[in-house]
Amino acid sequence: LYDVQTDTVIFEKNADQLMSPSSMSKLMTVYYIFKKIKEGEVSLKDKFKVSKKAWKKGGSKMFLNINSYVTIEDLLRGIIVQSGNDACITIAEGFSGTESSFAEELNILADEIGLNASFFSNSTGWPDPEHLMTARDILKLSLKTIKDFPNLYKIYSEKEFSYGKIKQNNRNPLLFSDPYTDGLKTGRTSLGGFGLAASSIRKDRRVILVLNGLESNNQRKKESKRLMDIAFNNFKNLKIIKKGQLIEKINVWNGSVNKIKVKSKENLIINVPKSMKNKMKVSLEYTSPLIAPIKKNDQIAELLIRDDKGNLIKKVSLTSDISIKEKNFLSKVFFKLKYLILGESIFSLKE
Repeated sequence: LYDVQTDTVIFEKNADQLMSPSSMSKLMTVYYIFKKIKEGEVSLKDKFKVSKKAWKKGGSKMFLNINSYVTIEDLLRGIIVQSGNDACITIAEGFSGTESSFAEELNILADEIGLNASFFSNSTGWPDPEHLMTARDILKLSLKTIKDFPNLYKIYSEKEFSYGKIKQNNRNPLLFSDPYTDGLKTGRTSLGGFGLAASSIRKDRRVILVLNGLESNNQRKKESKRLMDIAFNNFKNLKIIKKGQLIEKINVWNGSVNKIKVKSKENLIINVPKSMKNKMKVSLEYTSPLIAPIKKNDQIAELLIRDDKGNLIKKVSLTSDISIKEKNFLSKVFFKLKYLILGESIFSLKE
């Protein structure tokens, strides 16, 4: 269960355990197609021929006719909405000649985009002891799909698709029970059980859920809704500071000016349980004396956020707002005497 805005894993269990991803691995087949379209190698209107192998394939089907020619646009919807194994094999053979060659290309692409634990032996997610993914890799793939192909990703939100006068509903239960859900993909095999990769966005906050190994479609429906509601209802994203926001003045020794402001290079937003939102402790820490010369954008401090028990939640580097030159020679002598007499220690400013 992952919050995109704050890059926070809200909850995980066995996220790096290899498992049978079932049709959730079709996300990889679709990513491959999206990439080819974006790079201009094919268009949505291009057509591929349906082979006997694709036509005969069992499991979920788009119900393609043997030797017919089908557009990539229809095949995409057949994969995404209808989870058609026949559509996947038609795509694989259309791009690579054979499904095994296509699987090799999927593995190369998986390495390129950082799916380090996954291995694909087919285009469909058909049960195979070697065809394995982790929940974390499925999360990575979901994130990259949404980020890299925002326009094509919209197909994942379609609730139904008709082909050859056969209408089928999208198997993603959250598309029907959660009005904020806009993707992604279900999966179910004897090896993997019932699984789901889902994305929901409420008030510009996106949460992605990956789960697998459930015992029934009904359990998947209830558990996915329960976890999404927990993410949005029980956790809150708190905006701590904005990018470039000046935070505090810090004393500077041996400089042409004696104080400098610090700022953050990034927006700092954290994800916390709602019960904790008024219990955060924020501190500014730096090693002093802060001695000139200082260049603009030098890292000179850190902002630390802790919970009410003192556990560190987030740390962000803070940089100088301006450049500060050293004092002249006589001022340096005075500074050194003052430092020897008064000294200074590590300083922490709390809000």
